[in-house]
Amino acid sequence: MAITTSVPGLHLIDHEIEVPLDHADASGGTITVFAREVRRPGDADDRDALLFLQGGPGGESPRPTGLPEAPAWLQRALQDYRVILLDQRGTGRSTPVTAMADKSPQEQADYLALFRADAIVEDCELLRAQLGIERWSLLGQSFGGFCTLRYLSAHPGSVREAMFTGGVPPIGVPVDAVYSATYQRTLDLTARHYRAFPGDRERMRALSARAAAGNVRLPNGTVVSPDHLRGIGSVLGMTGGSEQIHYLLERDPDGLGFGYELASLLSFNAHSPLYLLVHEACYADGGITDWSCARVRPDVYLDDPTLLTGEHVFPFHVTADPLLAPFQEAADLLARRDWPQLYDPSVLAGLDVPAAAAVYYDDPYVLREHSLQTIERVPTIRPFITNTVLHNGLRVMPDEILGRLIDMVRGRV
Repeated sequence: MAITTSVPGLHLIDHEIEVPLDHADASGGTITVFAREVRRPGDADDRDALLFLQGGPGGESPRPTGLPEAPAWLQRALQDYRVILLDQRGTGRSTPVTAMADKSPQEQADYLALFRADAIVEDCELLRAQLGIERWSLLGQSFGGFCTLRYLSAHPGSVREAMFTGGVPPIGVPVDAVYSATYQRTLDLTARHYRAFPGDRERMRALSARAAAGNVRLPNGTVVSPDHLRGIGSVLGMTGGSEQIHYLLERDPDGLGFGYELASLLSFNAHSPLYLLVHEACYADGGITDWSCARVRPDVYLDDPTLLTGEHVFPFHVTADPLLAPFQEAADLLARRDWPQLYDPSVLAGLDVPAAAAVYYDDPYVLREHSLQTIERVPTIRPFITNTVLHNGLRVMPDEILGRLIDMVRGRV
């Protein structure tokens, strides 16, 4: 039964549905998926619905407070839609991923393999049917764009229009090629950072030496190695991220708060375990990943501890984290898994669903080159390319980004 509450200026309707854990095997049990519908007071029940697909993998949907800035893009979306905020399976109020200490590594891996975009989209289809929505619009942020393209590939008839923000994924590109390219973009952004803050290179060198001596720890006890420390570069993909790195490096590492600040910048410490455990798998449009980030890291990193990495996952991210260490064997099994394809190029080539995509010129997570290659193969996607913002453009420029995309899919520009 739907439960309705309110915050200032917004009505919130909570929905829960039971879905198969494995959509290909109904005997595998069920999990719960949660979604929150957001409306403005007075909005009609039949107002166009917009499904928001969050970034990740492993990211829950935002929690609206009613304030204009929380989140600001939601206020813009509500001018045209009622908005469905989905907690993708395994996140938020949906059935969580637990430690599964009583399961074998193979059972853990088989379970975690069911949290890619293909399963998320099938959950969405069951939710859409339960809500009685014939067709809805999609807004995919980052990994949510991967889910959006999968939706268009698997169920195009359920989609009225689709919008991507920093999330048009590559189709059929080997995962090694994806990560090799993201390293080069991250190196470019690292060089840009040190030009802006030249003193930071020596600060990073000194902090790396401290980490090599075992003297950098996170609040949960994780010992941060020099390679782990490089991961502060993950925020270089966000507008304002370079400044965050500078403000971290200018701090005294002996200060009690330093470890907390560091943890907030290390991407695989600040997010859901799913973000780490199935990260490479989400780029696998078929094939085996085999710890691609670790294998294709450029040799230039060997001699320069000041070079930063981005959204690049390594085995030590699992082993060094006390909460994730029990998943190490499962993570290795996932790395050796032969993944099925996520997208059907023939369906996408014949798509007739209006779509538009904000493509961020310097994005190091979902590269413009890969996004534009995909857009060339999906003729209904209209690109909006900008170098004004990075990967978090939807959050920092909601009117300019989302407003433009809505106008594009509705033929107003």
